[in-house]
Amino acid sequence: MNNKDTYQQFLDLVTSRYSCRSYQATPVSRDTLKKVIATAQLAPSACNRQPWEFIIIDTPELCQGVIKSYDREWVKTAPAFIIACGNHDEAWHRASDGKDHTDVDLSIAIEHICLAAASLELGTCWICNFDVDILKGQLNIPENIEPIAIIPIGYPNMDATIPSKNRKNIEDIIKWGKY
Repeated sequence: MNNKDTYQQFLDLVTSRYSCRSYQATPVSRDTLKKVIATAQLAPSACNRQPWEFIIIDTPELCQGVIKSYDREWVKTAPAFIIACGNHDEAWHRASDGKDHTDVDLSIAIEHICLAAASLELGTCWICNFDVDILKGQLNIPENIEPIAIIPIGYPNMDATIPSKNRKNIEDIIKWGKY
């Protein structure tokens, strides 16, 4: 395989990945969930601090606890969730201004998860608009650990509507040289 083929495969994967909001009831095996998390384990992080932990929720009882923190009808169809958590004490902080890179590092890992899931024909969606206190209480998350995102994961419903990608033109997001 040449680089052109590899790039095209990657571009096809990125293009086909979407925020899935309708799942089949089919469970996702723990082995498959571990494969997806293995790609997050390989994600780069500032100074290789890896300030992340992932809680996998795959039982109906615990799924209900997650749903309490984000009570939307569509999310109830997900057979499993990955809770991406950050540990700010383990993260790298930029010396010049103290910028904490937990969210940046976790964002990279989460996108690895979403792309790995898509490569396995699984659907995912980033959820950041949830009640942190409810989620922490439902899952006994320690005080020093911050849940950053909920990632529902499962096999997309065959009749799910795949939203069109509405993106800015590339000319609108590139600056050559100085701003």
